[in-house]
Amino acid sequence: MSERLIFHIDVNSAFVSWSAVEMLKNGGPDLREVPSIVGGDPSSRRSIVAAKSIPAKKYGIVTGEPVALALRKCPSLVVATSNFAWYVKCSRAFKAICQEYTPTMQSFSIDEVFLDMSGMHLIYPDPIATAHEIKDRIYKELGFTVNVGIGANKLCAKMASDFEKPNKVHTLFPDEIKDKMWPLPVGDLFSCGKSTTARLISLNINTIGELAKAPVEQLALVLGERAAAHFHNYANGIDNSPVLDEPEEAKGYSAETTVEDDLTDIESINRILLAQADIVAARMRADDGKCRCVGVTFRNLDFVNKSHQKKLKEATDVTDIIYATAKQLIKESWQGEPLRLIGLALSDIDRGGFEQMSLFQDENKEKRKALDSTLDSIRGKFGNAAVQRASTIDTSKGINRRHKAEQELNKKDT
Repeated sequence: MSERLIFHIDVNSAFVSWSAVEMLKNGGPDLREVPSIVGGDPSSRRSIVAAKSIPAKKYGIVTGEPVALALRKCPSLVVATSNFAWYVKCSRAFKAICQEYTPTMQSFSIDEVFLDMSGMHLIYPDPIATAHEIKDRIYKELGFTVNVGIGANKLCAKMASDFEKPNKVHTLFPDEIKDKMWPLPVGDLFSCGKSTTARLISLNINTIGELAKAPVEQLALVLGERAAAHFHNYANGIDNSPVLDEPEEAKGYSAETTVEDDLTDIESINRILLAQADIVAARMRADDGKCRCVGVTFRNLDFVNKSHQKKLKEATDVTDIIYATAKQLIKESWQGEPLRLIGLALSDIDRGGFEQMSLFQDENKEKRKALDSTLDSIRGKFGNAAVQRASTIDTSKGINRRHKAEQELNKKDT
């Protein structure tokens, strides 16, 4: 076994699971056991599926499709509205349990963490038993299940946690890569999206093992040198990235969304930015913070990240100002190429509570701040879906402000 020992802990169907726990407390059905989704108002044509249960997958329901289409696929589908305030509580609770087992934990998203268990063998001599202990504690104390992946690096731990679900512990050590990972479809490799998968298949590379054995020079012809090296290393289980134990306050507040289908129009990009702005601004306000810098990040099909940021004249926690700044940054930096990832980051956080007063009071700004405060209060009591934001109506009308636009929202429904 390698000297490095990494756990990846991933909540099973997080938003469905967390909504299920909340509904069960009120005598509702267990969303995990029936075809169900977390999404917006079914009567709205723009409402989309933010998360789906495992039974819903059998009907061909996919994350990101319209709720109305999902209902046509499964008329008996149970639709639950999102409650981000509750999701944050669940996220913090499960991460608090994880943090008890090691001083080095990295929050990868709202429902995923990496634990660096290297050097912990004197306290936890049996890593598999420890993983089961963490998993079982989360279920017993919080009511939802997780998968735990164990590996010699973050990539292998992440891949292992994606094996059979739910409520499982899996390992992927160096001597297991050939048997456990190489037979998988190449599209199952972490970070290998649809476009990259299609390019690899065009080279007759259909499995992760075939990718691992392919010459990097051949891969570079269709992927580019940087992406070719990245995917070749991943296919061979190579990943030297550290588990970064940085407090979120030190980094600011951010959200990333990885999409299944390429983003090619500004309206779709702005809708994601609005959802992200709403979420990260609310999190920042909850910590009594204001940002002095707004940044956007996007990733194209060649696996190249680009970013653009702007220093603000004064610190702000107003969602509309953050969103308007993000839109302007995208307009200035995006050249129209198809995108797979959009991110929004707030940095240079001011927690002193000081705000520069102006001789010319901006009444609209004060109204927007009051609106944010009201929305935060209502959502805190009744959930995210209790009220819809009317500001920036050109892009937000009818949009369901779903999760972490981790989605980080990063494709994060498993």
